Amino acid sequence: MKRLLLVALLVPGICLAQKKTRKQKAAEEKANMALVASLKAHIQYLADDKLEGRRTGSRGELLAMQYISDQYKQMGLQPAGTNGYVQEFDIDEGKQADPALTFFKLNGKGLANGDDFIPLAFSATKTLKGSPAMALNEPGQPWFKDLKEVLEENQNNPHFDVEDMIKKESDKIAAKGATALILYNSSSITDNVQFNKNDKSAPTKIPIIYLTKDACKKYFTDPSATLNLEIGVSFVQRVRKARNVVAFIDHHAPTTVIIGAHYDHLGYGEDKNALDTGHVIHNGADDNASGTAAVIELARLLKQSSPLNNNYLLINFSGEELGILGSKYWLEHPSTNITANYMLNMDMIGRYDTTHKLTISGYGTSPIWGEVFQTVTDKNLVIKFDSTGSGPSDHEAFYRKDIPVLFFFTGSHPDYHKATDDWEKINYDGEREIVQYIYQLIGGIDSKGKLAFAKTTEPQTGRAKFTVSLGVMPDYGFANTGVRVDGIVPGKLAERIGLQAGDILLQLGEYKFVDVMSYSVTLGKFKKGDKTKLRIKRKEEEKEFDIEF
Repeated sequence: MKRLLLVALLVPGICLAQKKTRKQKAAEEKANMALVASLKAHIQYLADDKLEGRRTGSRGELLAMQYISDQYKQMGLQPAGTNGYVQEFDIDEGKQADPALTFFKLNGKGLANGDDFIPLAFSATKTLKGSPAMALNEPGQPWFKDLKEVLEENQNNPHFDVEDMIKKESDKIAAKGATALILYNSSSITDNVQFNKNDKSAPTKIPIIYLTKDACKKYFTDPSATLNLEIGVSFVQRVRKARNVVAFIDHHAPTTVIIGAHYDHLGYGEDKNALDTGHVIHNGADDNASGTAAVIELARLLKQSSPLNNNYLLINFSGEELGILGSKYWLEHPSTNITANYMLNMDMIGRYDTTHKLTISGYGTSPIWGEVFQTVTDKNLVIKFDSTGSGPSDHEAFYRKDIPVLFFFTGSHPDYHKATDDWEKINYDGEREIVQYIYQLIGGIDSKGKLAFAKTTEPQTGRAKFTVSLGVMPDYGFANTGVRVDGIVPGKLAERIGLQAGDILLQLGEYKFVDVMSYSVTLGKFKKGDKTKLRIKRKEEEKEFDIEF
């Protein structure tokens, strides 16, 4: 009888527990569905054609900025930019040839700027016509000059400066009545004549045009022929307005967690960082509408309920596709005064599957991470850990400032930096799982206090592939001639030869470079085992190193 009474008393409790479990499951499913719907809505909007690829400084970037700001405003988050949620900054693109007023026409046919001809950045700006022959130098006409002879004469002269020679030659022939100087190089010697967007020298008296080897072979085969030329040279100084979006959850805690993702993308590919061709919209659903959506939804979760031992700074960066410019700018000009604890970065987290997995980089940037990842797990996610704090996204800027970082990434794919990276290809349930995992991770770290920082020794990883590397992190925002070193990758060639942050790289072997793009082109000319010389500028002194890749 007592047993029957005990069973009778237990049955309602068991049923109640089962009912409660069903309610909990239903609530979880409802919350999951709501999170998926929100992520999908954000990504669909950000990756819509009307935003035209969210190129930094474009109308599309402005629309994305307004959308993100509105989300934070609706949540009631505290604005933490310099103007509400927005932190505006300039991107100096330097001097550029004005496409409307810069031209070179031969017998009525327009040649292509860059492929066929290059107006030198110190050239006079002017429009003119002429009927010269390459072999004749007559007053009142453009003059041609083959660089072959002067290059051969100075091939072993370390003090020879081709730009200085060109400027002097230009002044000399202008005094003799030349209306323009048209340069070409019929030798196999590297001449290092290139457009330098950072050139700030005074313009020459006459326009100076450089003809490429392809153009010479195609259009200038008869030195004695009379040519009908129309030349125009004009420059513009381009400065783009970019915008970070910054919001704050303030618990009056001593330290702040930074949660970030970049929201800019490639636009129509105008910055030549797309991997496909044609003037097409690059919507960037995975890269990085996915990370942007995750930050917005993490902000919502943290606003509703967040651990109290840290404050939370949400930053959506612009300018990442141009070289992590937005994150660097925020670190150099913080829009709010905080003591950073650690930084979480989400860049391309929308293509999760068990093949690609979820990669979490930065495992080695704090000794605490190993302890945390033992206790915070997710049986639904296949996770791969990577120790390095360096990488091709915004977390690297924080790592350089000795802040522990974690970088969340679901892997590259055939649509990376192509117009086919669209919202339909996102794994929304996978991204939802990642957002919830990061939210749990934040809770698991909350009791650890201020995290200790550790340098990692792993090589820098990147999406661009080169056969060789110096092991430097370039300053993409440097607005002078050369490549300024922003950081040194531990264990790489640069560290071994003694390069330092702040050094300006000028020349590798016979190849000079004026910016990061020309430096990248130069690296492509070398292979492992090649020996050459590296010339740099350190403060006011030029130095030369013998190196072997």
